[in-house]
Amino acid sequence: MRPVIPYVTAALLFGLGAYGVLRRRNAVLVLMAVELMLNAVNLILVTADTTVRAQLPHSGQVFALFVIVLAAAEIGVGLAIVLQLYRLRASVAVDDVPLTEASAPVPAGATATRPAGPACPPSGGPATDAPEGEK
Repeated sequence: MRPVIPYVTAALLFGLGAYGVLRRRNAVLVLMAVELMLNAVNLILVTADTTVRAQLPHSGQVFALFVIVLAAAEIGVGLAIVLQLYRLRASVAVDDVPLTEASAPVPAGATATRPAGPACPPSGGPATDAPEGEK
C-alpha cells in the first residue's frame, strides 16, 4: 500500500474538520468537526505506525487508542456543556454564548473601565450590593 493515500485522506479530513470548527454556528456540529479532526490524527498515527520502522512496535496504534479515549471524554464533557447551554438559553448557537460576565451598557463616548477594588468579594460578605429582600 502506498502511504500517500492515507496521508492525503487524513489531510482532507483534518481540513474539513478545521473548516467545520471555524464556520459552524451550532455547538453540536462544532463538536462533530472536532471529532473529524481527531479521526484524521488517528489515521495519520496508524499509517505512520505501519510505514515507519520504529524502535517501539505498535506505538502509533497505542497513541491512536489514547486519542480515541480523549475523544470520548471530550464528547462527554462537550455534550454536557451543550445540554446545560440549551437549558439556560434554549439555543445551542455558538455566537449567542456570552464569553464574559454581563455588565451595564456603556454610554456612547465613554470608555469601559474596570471598577477599582478586589476581583472577588471578601469572604463571608454578600456577593452583590443588593438589599437582603432582593437576593
